[in-house]
Amino acid sequence: MSTQRTISTIRTATPNSVGDGFIGLNAFHPQGSRPFNPFLLLDHHGPMQVQPSERPKGVDQHPHRGFETVTIVYEGALEHRDSAGNKGKLFSGDVQWMTAASGIIHEEKHEREFSRQGGRLDFVQLWVNLPAKDKMSPPRYQDIASSRIATATLPGGGAFRVIAGDVAGLHGPANTFSPIVVADLALTSGQSETLVIPASYNLMVYVLSGEATLNDASLTRGQIALTNPDGDTITVSTATGAKVLILAGEPIQEPLAVYGPFVMNTREEIMAAFDDFQNGRMGSLN
Repeated sequence: MSTQRTISTIRTATPNSVGDGFIGLNAFHPQGSRPFNPFLLLDHHGPMQVQPSERPKGVDQHPHRGFETVTIVYEGALEHRDSAGNKGKLFSGDVQWMTAASGIIHEEKHEREFSRQGGRLDFVQLWVNLPAKDKMSPPRYQDIASSRIATATLPGGGAFRVIAGDVAGLHGPANTFSPIVVADLALTSGQSETLVIPASYNLMVYVLSGEATLNDASLTRGQIALTNPDGDTITVSTATGAKVLILAGEPIQEPLAVYGPFVMNTREEIMAAFDDFQNGRMGSLN
């Protein structure tokens, strides 16, 4: 018999900017990520207006080690390249899943033609922790086009997309190192949907736009609700329309050492990451 989860806490994202081209909100960051385990960070950039420019803005080359970055584009276009030789363009609905693992240098910018024309940009970036046994795996890149994402039209209208994991009979295309769910849910006015998520998973719901009700708690854009591990269902509803991001996963019960762009298990591993980066062992971008 299914049991509805209760809500642990509700947090409101704070203003945040990254580089010279991404402005938005931060819902949580690695130093305070324990309640969101195995997720480390959620940045929601946008909706923002990008002014036309011949020089694409964004974040210049920088390193990562020990985790994965997941970028979900809802409006606009981004461009990525990294020291492993991967390149990609992301348009509305697309997802990029980059496994930094043992170390990578990458940059993220407005896609060149989008930069020239300007327009609205709205995207989310997640950081997903890796188990200790996988932190020094070779880097990996998954370019997930919108057309590959498992999608269902809901009986009451709206749409449900599963990017990773298994929910409501849908299987997400992303390959992951630990059991997680990444999905977004678009609801029309007056709609309510109940989802089943394993009780062993940490589970949270972030409101991308509009106003939603999770069980009996009201949430608005930029708010994230954490649930207690006391059930296996949640009910999301809206009176006026909303879009939410659903994040869930088995917690990784290991020590966490965090410094800047590196997330490892010990201070010594962080120091080794800096040494490898400074001595060029994470590659380079030309």
